Amino acid sequence: MNEEREYLLFCDESDRRGEYFSNFYGGVLVGASQFDRIHQRLAGCCEALNLTSEIKWSKISEPYAPKYCKLIDAFFEAMMAGHLKVRIMFTQNARVPTGLTAEHRDKEYFILYYHFIKRAFGLDLITPKGYRRRLRLYFDQFPDTREVASQFKGFIRGLEDFKRFREIPLTIARRDITEVRSHDHLLLHCLDVVLGAMSFRLNDRHKVKPPGSRVRGKRTRAKEGVYKHILGRIREWRRGFNPGVSTGCDNPKSRWEHPYRHWLFESRDSEFDATRSKKK
Repeated sequence: MNEEREYLLFCDESDRRGEYFSNFYGGVLVGASQFDRIHQRLAGCCEALNLTSEIKWSKISEPYAPKYCKLIDAFFEAMMAGHLKVRIMFTQNARVPTGLTAEHRDKEYFILYYHFIKRAFGLDLITPKGYRRRLRLYFDQFPDTREVASQFKGFIRGLEDFKRFREIPLTIARRDITEVRSHDHLLLHCLDVVLGAMSFRLNDRHKVKPPGSRVRGKRTRAKEGVYKHILGRIREWRRGFNPGVSTGCDNPKSRWEHPYRHWLFESRDSEFDATRSKKK
């Protein structure tokens, strides 16, 4: 993937406010030369499984859980073959940032997205090859005014001016920062499932029982099964993988080289509030 001249980065987010963990951001980075082949593989899988509507974590039910697991298998096969990379970033509610201004809080969504794009994939660690790389970004539709979204796109475009990105060199043109409908992109469908699975487990939703019931509902058990399947696929690559912490680095370039990574984002200025953490 290091030889690619053009990369496509599909981004999504979920659970801005979870019980214990919040602000789940995810991205799938794929080389442009591999995109059509991977899309066709996923589309063929959906057709074989009769998955004709939008694939979303929230739609998992007992009959559909095995189908989702098979689609995720195709997604992870492409990942482990080195044709795409996945990154998940989230925050822990117990780690409370200090010194935030009203503007920081108002623009939290975009500030976190900016850090995610800049750091999560290790784009600054791409080995220079003597030719220019192009990065195209696809976001699910932004939940804010057109003016704020335009300002955010300007900040993302400005990343190419950082010294390390100039050395690669990496180009991020404003026209290549696009809002899309997630319904139209299978890579975003798969990312939604992985994002949803991680938020589900980290926020202890696998323990939820319907009011008045002594047992969990069928949908909750089905979702737990899909989560365990995803975790198992990750642990085939990295034994002992812990979804609640940042993935360790095997070498200085791990942020770029690893097929899959988690990043527990922490503000440089924060305090730990034990009352907002999970009770043991």
